[in-house]
Amino acid sequence: MKAGVSAKYSNFVTTRADGALLGPWNAWLHDPEIGSGIWHLSQTMTQARRIPDRARQVAILVTGGRLDAAYEIYAHGAVATAIHGMSAARVEAIASGNRPDDLDDEEEVAFEVAHTLVKGGVLPQALYDRALDVFGREGATELFYLVGYYCLVAITLNAFDIRVPAQP
Repeated sequence: MKAGVSAKYSNFVTTRADGALLGPWNAWLHDPEIGSGIWHLSQTMTQARRIPDRARQVAILVTGGRLDAAYEIYAHGAVATAIHGMSAARVEAIASGNRPDDLDDEEEVAFEVAHTLVKGGVLPQALYDRALDVFGREGATELFYLVGYYCLVAITLNAFDIRVPAQP
């Protein structure tokens, strides 16, 4: 698991100086059977690419922000800025639940779907249909699963009090 984490997530701190994993990874090792299932899901969600990366990051940041998962916001804020060119102000706005005015259609749908799902309740038909129009059936389904997966990540981070690492 450690090698996989280090290889895939090089844009932010994933290990401590003593080599221990940061993020949700250590928490998932408390129960190896469940943790390995979550690791498999993590790999699947990382490899799924039916929606654009920027829209994915918007959905993740909305989810992490709504659930107040500091490490999730830290990690995906780093991905959004370093790899996808989002400004820090944009990342902060999205994670705070404020929709920037300059989102493209894909990012806007990702924002609205994540924001609505994380509040709880049924996704309104009009928004469901819009997600289908923008991403297609497989892409919309991936977006719904992505939000659910990052709810799992956020809850894990919060349950085990996994914090943002000290910055050098």
